[in-house]
Amino acid sequence: MRDQNPPPAFAARATSVGGSPVREILALTERPGVISFAGGLPAPELFDTAGLRAAYDAALAAAPRRALQYSTTEGAPELREAVAARATARGLPTGPDDLLVTTGSQQALTLITATLVEPGDVVLVENPTYLAALQCFGLAGARVVAVPCDEQGVLPDALAELVLRERPKLLYSVPTFQNPTGRTLPAARRAAVAGIAARLGLWLVEDDPYGELRYEGTEVPWIAAHPAAADRTALLGSFSKIMAPGLRLGWLRAPAALRRAAVVAKQAADLHTSTVDQLAAAHYLAASDLDAHVDRIRAAYRERRDALLSGLSAALPPGSEWNRPEGGMFVWARLPEGHDATALLKSAVGQDVAFVPGAPFFSTDPDPRTLRLSFTTHTPVEIAEGLRRLAAATA
Repeated sequence: MRDQNPPPAFAARATSVGGSPVREILALTERPGVISFAGGLPAPELFDTAGLRAAYDAALAAAPRRALQYSTTEGAPELREAVAARATARGLPTGPDDLLVTTGSQQALTLITATLVEPGDVVLVENPTYLAALQCFGLAGARVVAVPCDEQGVLPDALAELVLRERPKLLYSVPTFQNPTGRTLPAARRAAVAGIAARLGLWLVEDDPYGELRYEGTEVPWIAAHPAAADRTALLGSFSKIMAPGLRLGWLRAPAALRRAAVVAKQAADLHTSTVDQLAAAHYLAASDLDAHVDRIRAAYRERRDALLSGLSAALPPGSEWNRPEGGMFVWARLPEGHDATALLKSAVGQDVAFVPGAPFFSTDPDPRTLRLSFTTHTPVEIAEGLRRLAAATA
């Protein structure tokens, strides 16, 4: 047998960015009996299985050849019309041609990153921030810089200072019920962020997978709805949290030139999002009352959030702190001095309960005492049992 040389090395970006600890924890907790507060998973018993089955049947019955064929990169016109109508109803006038349908909103973030970010470019993020966004920017070779935040989110004065010093390409933000903290950026700060972007020259990427999951308080307009941000904001949305994540359907609303560039990037990625899934979603939106379904989800999740909040004082060590999110899927907690969430997780898994340590969500200076708890997947009874187990782990 001849001598063989090894194949060339992987690209540096493939080895410089680690896997997601959240996904690894989810794999660890898949065994039967584990109560997991780790993943941001919608409750499967709340899926409208019958309505979605009927929508797929309708899509295949009405136009089977079209449903099973290649389609345009931009997305099915009827689905874009439905998404545009929903965005307009939420206070952001939108037409179908303003939108690109994506394979989940995660793909929308990937396309925007591919379109805007060169290796070495500075990207600003909240601290902490969505873990998969850090992976996305890392694979693009960006230099990620954290914007100082408080319990309500980005501090506008600190943002302006960073923009002047770092000359970043974009700010990535999850301003409503943020992942991982659950916090919501107030309206006045959103207006300030839009003004800073316009005055100092900055793209804004506004990620909104959770905005319709509000349990109390008043809806806050999108940053994209501010006139100063109109020509520079990419708004990302998703059906994962309000319809079903397995559909892998998201959307991107962006200024025309940026959207056209994202279309080209999508053509290189997957040509187009699944035709049959798009047509089924469009049929569902036409035949079913999604708002009524979302109301049912909100009622269930509100009860689950309250069950988690009511039991945390007994489950976490004395001196722990946590917030009360007005919506979304997550509660953010901080253990007292001398505690470490990663060490606690090891004990918790031994008690068949899990959460996500907060440290991986920080781009710099991680706080080892923080943790994220998701309340959506389990019933209040299961949440109470999970908290009992967590208390045993901290004893």
